Amino acid sequence: MDLIKVGKGDVVEELTARLAERGISHAAVVSIVGAVKTFTVANMKADNPRETVMTSGRLAEVSGVGEIEGGVPNLHVSCGVEGGTTFSGHLHAADVGGPYFLNVYLVRL
Repeated sequence: MDLIKVGKGDVVEELTARLAERGISHAAVVSIVGAVKTFTVANMKADNPRETVMTSGRLAEVSGVGEIEGGVPNLHVSCGVEGGTTFSGHLHAADVGGPYFLNVYLVRL
């Protein structure tokens, strides 16, 4: 199992760079855990699944899973914000830094 800790910048961009550095092109992301300063997730619109609905937020606890195909992360997360509200979906972007970081645990395929 590999651990990639993302401690600054955009999670998707940083993870993609670290995967390339390690030569990881295919993997199962078995766990994502940490916190982010900001996030954007996408879902399908209920009455038109071909249309994407984007949701953004800030200061969230994050957990998730995903896959790496051709060196490209496909991450599905739940982002819990103050008050217990949770936003879930495909992670498009998330910013970490300062006290915030994400640990990504993956198994190479």
